[in-house]
Amino acid sequence: MRGSGGPASGLNDVAKDERFVAFVTYFNRDRDYFECHEVMEELWLENGRSSLLQGLLQAAVGLHHWDNGNRSGAVKLMKASLDKLGGYPDEMLGLDLRSLRDELEISLEALAAAPDHALFRAFRLNVLDEHVRIAVEGSLI
Repeated sequence: MRGSGGPASGLNDVAKDERFVAFVTYFNRDRDYFECHEVMEELWLENGRSSLLQGLLQAAVGLHHWDNGNRSGAVKLMKASLDKLGGYPDEMLGLDLRSLRDELEISLEALAAAPDHALFRAFRLNVLDEHVRIAVEGSLI
């Protein structure tokens, strides 16, 4: 499914890519999930449609839908994100995927408990890698 090189195959330089840094910056600092989609989709397409990058993309789009009142769209994308991210280690590309999966599950529980009026709940990507963190903190986007 992801190729014979394993889940990280071909993704070694993604965390250094300015678009990845922009994705994390838009997600954490700006909460601009639409722009997250814009920069990550390009990166995803260039990197063989990696399910890891797609899972990150879907998490952002799920939050975008929820923030805009499309709760059913949020649920669909968050579930898809969990499915994609479930096969990866707890840390990839300098991000804490375990905490991301936990946040997605908490969000899905909130949406299931109040499908018509669950209040939007933003969360952050936990950056574990110092180089990624420094790049995000210094981002001028």
